[in-house]
Amino acid sequence: QVQLVESGGGLVQAGDSLRLSCVASPRSFSTYGIHWFRQAPGGAREFVAAVTMSGANTYYAHSVEGRFTITRDNAKNTVYLQMNSLRPEDTAVYLCAAKLRGAAFPYSVYDYWGQGTQVTVSS
Repeated sequence: QVQLVESGGGLVQAGDSLRLSCVASPRSFSTYGIHWFRQAPGGAREFVAAVTMSGANTYYAHSVEGRFTITRDNAKNTVYLQMNSLRPEDTAVYLCAAKLRGAAFPYSVYDYWGQGTQVTVSS
């Protein structure tokens, strides 16, 4: 069983930055690819970014490429999403998901999901 806990969300202004964290519970964390998704009110869940088990490979949605950076620290069982130049359209609940031996591209099914952290960007 893998438990994922997101944190770091908040209310910011357009152009500001936030760093989200996704902390996982098990020692086998390094065997999971970790992906970030977001879901705006009334909207579909949208892929944001992915990082492979080692952290060597990453992949981003076009809408965030160049503004967001995903990294991981396996010693701390943590994946980070650094979000810069935030826009009102980035407002959403951000969730992390784990895929066993996952590569850096979106999947249709994940093994585990976190509960999410709210990010609100005002104009």
